[in-house]
Amino acid sequence: MKKKVCYLGAGTWGFALASVLAQNGHAVTVWTRDPELAEELERTHIHPKLSEFTAPSSIRFTTDMAEALRGAEAIVESVTSAGIRPVFQEVLEFGPIECPVILTSKGIEQRTGLLLPEIVCELMGVEESPLVGVLTGPSHAEEVTHNFPTSVVCSAYDPGVTQLILELFTTPTFRIYPNSDIRGVCFGGAMKNIIAIACGISDGLGCGDNTKAALMTRGLHEIRKLSVVKHCRPETLNGLSGMGDLCVTCMSVHSRNYKLGRLIAEGFSPEGARQKIGMAVEGIYTCVSARELGRKFGIPVPITEATYAVIFDEFDPREAVKALLQRAIKEEHL
Repeated sequence: MKKKVCYLGAGTWGFALASVLAQNGHAVTVWTRDPELAEELERTHIHPKLSEFTAPSSIRFTTDMAEALRGAEAIVESVTSAGIRPVFQEVLEFGPIECPVILTSKGIEQRTGLLLPEIVCELMGVEESPLVGVLTGPSHAEEVTHNFPTSVVCSAYDPGVTQLILELFTTPTFRIYPNSDIRGVCFGGAMKNIIAIACGISDGLGCGDNTKAALMTRGLHEIRKLSVVKHCRPETLNGLSGMGDLCVTCMSVHSRNYKLGRLIAEGFSPEGARQKIGMAVEGIYTCVSARELGRKFGIPVPITEATYAVIFDEFDPREAVKALLQRAIKEEHL
């Protein structure tokens, strides 16, 4: 059954997924705060960051949230993790949410330590809303728009929403695996961005594949250790939303987080690197959140701490790598 979908966010990922929905026959209206972007997308259906792809002409683009929400049978989100709370506060100004909400951003809120579905549930006044679900996993907009085979994960508090996500987004090249561990799939997708920044720094310094392999492996261990504070199932992090997303983000030329780390290692300031990339780099925001969680619960997160020091304390990237290598060696626990 075809649905009317309100899509919040017109970045490259939102543009790509909105196109998947439209290609599946759903009526999609995309909302963005940027009037110039909305006008360009409505006129050309070509995203300035994805110039080789033209979205289906049936997609509508607007800055009018009331228009986007009107009659929506599902709300899909692709704003920044820092933008989740203010955007859904705005959504709720139009009345209570009565249709499924599907989150596709990846992050952990600063200060509260909440995962993104937890933020939306809190705003809705419940601990776990049966309307809230997520779509996450190893995927880049550039490759989804080219119909490269892609496998991702969906989850929700209610199995009915999980099934809806499968029905909305599945295509012959966009394969979705359901997973009941909504916290686990969200946590892995958020944390891998920090490790990707570290891997970019390592590659930018010319440290080689041995170093990156160590960072990715120990990074996954760091994610697993910290995941217990969010009551995730550790085995979830062995799957697409953990190891899979970690691999694609740490090794892909499309990864903004990897690019940020590489640019910093090549001499850019963190802010200069972010500006050069020209899009949100979620690892910057989540690095603060993960460090807060680690310190609050007394769980060592050395890669996160080193990445934070480089981004926020102007710590020399070479010294950060050296500090990681000089940590006391303990037996490997998996």
